[in-house]
Amino acid sequence: MLTEKLQAMLNDKIAGSPRARELLRELEGHSLDIHARHTPWRVQLTAAPNRLLLNRHPATPGIATISGTPLSLLALTRENPQQVIRRGDVTIGGDGAIAARFQELLELLRPDLEEPLSRLIGDVPAYGLGSLLRRVGGYVSATSQTAARNVGEYFTHERRELVTRAEAREFLDGVDQLREQVDRLNARIALMETKA
Repeated sequence: MLTEKLQAMLNDKIAGSPRARELLRELEGHSLDIHARHTPWRVQLTAAPNRLLLNRHPATPGIATISGTPLSLLALTRENPQQVIRRGDVTIGGDGAIAARFQELLELLRPDLEEPLSRLIGDVPAYGLGSLLRRVGGYVSATSQTAARNVGEYFTHERRELVTRAEAREFLDGVDQLREQVDRLNARIALMETKA
């Protein structure tokens, strides 16, 4: 039932977007698998003329995949998808070009949750609830980033179990210099052996 409602909502969005219809023509016949890690939830999106078909039990795997925890997949709808992917919260596999086109398509079809909610409870309460959810999402995101930074600083500065970026860079630069010196020494030894 949820899949059918989602399918109807996507088809409505596609009908109002010429770029989405163009992308569907380019992607026709290709599929993208979406997997919510640590859950049994999987869905396959297949591009068809002027429609995006959702299939919960596909017979064959898609040409590209997107995988992440349920919260990470939700972050794709709230945040800049490029940042979510760069952080490693969501992974993309398979054909990268196809995945990129599906990503663009899904950005165009990003749901506006306030619109259907406003039909149920009215415009003002829906806007208020949407604002509250955005603030809560921003707070959760900021809090999790601060917590991760604090944990990193604790293990770096207090426990000394991790090194700072500057120390790691200095070490790696030293390794590179040592490697170059060893290569020069090997070249000299080889030259001396050929002269002897």
